[in-house]
Amino acid sequence: MAWIWLALAGLFEIGWAIGLKYTDGFSRPLPSVLTALSMIVSVLLLGLALKSLPVGTGYAVWTGIGTVGTALLGIYLFEEPATMLRLVCIGLIVSGILGLKMASG
Repeated sequence: MAWIWLALAGLFEIGWAIGLKYTDGFSRPLPSVLTALSMIVSVLLLGLALKSLPVGTGYAVWTGIGTVGTALLGIYLFEEPATMLRLVCIGLIVSGILGLKMASG
């Protein structure tokens, strides 16, 4: 169950990272509230996952999911560059996430 909590925490991390773009420096109330709620939910879910996962593994996977998801959505939503090097580096992060999952059982 811890890995499910961790995956959900990572998805909410993506939500708040992308949400920051829409808050316009926290000057827009609705996106600001939704972003703050995503932050809280993400950390709470991470805390649940860390009850049974090593902190190093959990934190690395949480930030990795957030990094990969935010980078891909940045490409899709904000027309950020999708260079081959950037995509390879995103793939390396995904490999690291999978490696940590396999190493922890």
